[in-house]
Amino acid sequence: MKNVVWLSCLLLFSGCHTEQTAITETGYPIRDVKLNQVKLTDNFWLPRIQLIQNEVIAHAFDKCESEGRMDNFLIAENVMQGIPGEARGKMPFDDTDVYKILEGVAYSLINNPNPALEQYSDSIITIIARGQEPDGYITTWRTIDPEHPTSDWVPGGPRWSHLEISHELYNSGHLFEAAAAYHWATGKDELLNIALRNADLLVDVFGTNAYNAVPGHQIAETGLIKLYHITGKAEYLQLAKKFLDLRGDATKREIWGASNIQDHLPVLAQKEAVGHAVRAVYMYAGMTDIAAIYKDSDYLEAVHTLWHNMTEKKMYLTGGIGARHHNEEFGDNFELPNLTAYSETCASIGSVYWNERLFRMTGDAKYYDIIERTLYNGVIAGISLDGTHFFYPNPLESDGKFGFNKGALTREAWFDCSCCPTNLIRFIPYVPNLIYATEGNNLYVNLFMGNEARIALPEQEVQISQTTNYPLDSKIRMDINPAQSGDFTLKIRIPGWALNETVPGSLYQYADDKTANYSVAINGETLDAALNNGYLEINRIWSANDFLEIDLPMQVRRVIADAQIENLQQHIALEYGPFVYCAEEIDNQDHFDAIRFSADDDYQVDQVSDFLGGIISIRQKNGDRINTFIPYYTWSNRGIGRMKVWFPG
Repeated sequence: MKNVVWLSCLLLFSGCHTEQTAITETGYPIRDVKLNQVKLTDNFWLPRIQLIQNEVIAHAFDKCESEGRMDNFLIAENVMQGIPGEARGKMPFDDTDVYKILEGVAYSLINNPNPALEQYSDSIITIIARGQEPDGYITTWRTIDPEHPTSDWVPGGPRWSHLEISHELYNSGHLFEAAAAYHWATGKDELLNIALRNADLLVDVFGTNAYNAVPGHQIAETGLIKLYHITGKAEYLQLAKKFLDLRGDATKREIWGASNIQDHLPVLAQKEAVGHAVRAVYMYAGMTDIAAIYKDSDYLEAVHTLWHNMTEKKMYLTGGIGARHHNEEFGDNFELPNLTAYSETCASIGSVYWNERLFRMTGDAKYYDIIERTLYNGVIAGISLDGTHFFYPNPLESDGKFGFNKGALTREAWFDCSCCPTNLIRFIPYVPNLIYATEGNNLYVNLFMGNEARIALPEQEVQISQTTNYPLDSKIRMDINPAQSGDFTLKIRIPGWALNETVPGSLYQYADDKTANYSVAINGETLDAALNNGYLEINRIWSANDFLEIDLPMQVRRVIADAQIENLQQHIALEYGPFVYCAEEIDNQDHFDAIRFSADDDYQVDQVSDFLGGIISIRQKNGDRINTFIPYYTWSNRGIGRMKVWFPG
C-alpha cells in the first residue's frame, strides 16, 4: 500500500458505476437517500471524509499488511494445499479488519473515484478469495490451525465449535457487509461471490431444523439481510431471522446467558439493554430489519422497549453506550461512571446504524436527535484530528493515570484488537447517506451539512443544496430546485437541543429554561408552521429557485442528570448546539480542580479557526477565575492530561 499513488478527484454526482437495483423491498416505509446522490461540500464533514480517503485507509492497510492480516489468507491457501503454516496476529476476528477497510473504500469510491485505490483493493479481494475453502468456509485462523487459535481465550476445535467466542459468524457478517457495499459501489462481483459462497454454506449448516446455533458476536444477521436484498434469496433472510429467534431460547439450545452475549432470554422477551454494547446494538439493528421486512409487530415492540431502556437509563451525554470495561458491556440502569466509562467507539457507530433504522420505521425525529448527538460527540472523539490515532473507549473523565485506552492514556495508532479504527473507516465515508430520506412525496432533511443532492420523488426529481457552516454557525440556506413546479412536502428536523430538550426522555435535562427561538423563512418570508414528530412540515407548490433560510441559534446550555445517576448529582455539563463540552487541564493548569458552576456564571463564546482544527470555545467567568471549555471530541489531541465533562455545580 505504501507504493500506491493516491489520486483524488471530487466529481459532481459521479461514481464508479451505476447503483445496482435491489431485488427485494426493505420493508421500511421511509427510504434513505443514497450517498451516490449527494455531493458533500461541507467544511466540517468533508475534510474528515477526505482524511479517511487520503490517509487513514492507507494507514490501516499498511497495519494489516505488517501484522499479517493479508498473509493469513495466503497461509490458509497453503494449508489447504498441504503446506503447514502458523496464523499471524492475535485475534480470531483479524479477518474483519480487512473487510471493514474494503467497505470504507467502497463508500469512498462512490463520489471520489480513485483508480489506484480501487486497483489495490481489487488485489486484496483476490488474496481473500485464495483463503476461502472449497465449500465456502472462510475464517483464516481456523483453516490454518484449528487446534491453536490466535487468542488464548478461544478454545481450539473443529468448525463452529465454541461459537460463543470463535467469531466465525462475526467474520462472515463483516464479509457480507463489505461485499454488499463493494458490489454497490463498483459493480464488481468477486467479493460478493466470496460472500455468497460463504452465505450458502451457512444456510446449508445452520438453516436446517436439526442445527440450532447462534452467532456469539452479532452482525451476521444484518449482513445476511443485505445479501437477501441483493439476490432475493429468501434463505438468507430466513437464516437471519432464525439466528434471532433462537437467541436466548433454552427450549431449543443451551444458552450462554446475559453477560456479554444477550443470550439469557428470547429476543422478544428482552426488556433491558445488557451485555456487550456493540453486540447488542448490532442485534437490535437486525431485529429492526426483521420487524420491517416481516411487518412483525412483536419485533417492533421489542426494539422500542430496548431503545427506551438504553436512551433513558444507559446512555452517556455524548451518545456513547457501554459503562463497563469488563466484557465491554452495559451496566445496570443508571450506572454511568465517567472515569471508567467504556463507551466504545464501535458501540457509538452501532447506535447510529440502529437509530437510523428506527427513524425509517417511524419518521420520528427523536432517533436523529440521538444520531446527531452521537455523531458530533461519541463517534468522532474516537479519531484524532490528524487521523492517525484512535480511542477504543471514550471516557467522560481522565485523571492522567488510569490507562483507559487499552492501557494507554491517550489515543493509540493501532490496537491488537483494531475493530474501532477500521469501523471508523467504514462509517465516516457513509455519513452523507444519513442526510436525507424520502417517503412518497415527503422529503426529509435530517442533518445539516453543506451538500448538493439530486433526489427522486414520485412525480419528479428535486435538486436540493445546503449552504452552511453548521455546527460552527447556526444558519443554513437550502436551495430547492424541482425539475418542474410541483407539490411535495419538505420535512425539516428541528434538533431537540433547539427545542429545549437535551435528549428524548429525562436522563439529561437543561438546568436553565430558555425559550426555543429557531426561525425558518421561505423566499425571504418568515414561516410559522407546526412541528410534527420533531419535523417542521412545509407543504406547498415548489418552483425553481425557491430557497429556505433556517436559523438555529446556539446558546451555552447547562445540563443536569437524572437523580438516579448517583455520581452526577450536584454536577453540571455544558453544551453548545450539538456539541458536548469538556475542560482539559492544559487550558486550566492552575485551577483545574477548582472548576465549578454557579447560577451567575458568565460565558464568552469564541470561534477559533486556528485551534484544534477550528472550534467554538467557551470561556466561563466564575468569580475571578476564567475557565476554558472545548468540544469533547477534540480532547487529548495535545498530549496526556486530565479532562472532565461533568463538574460540581
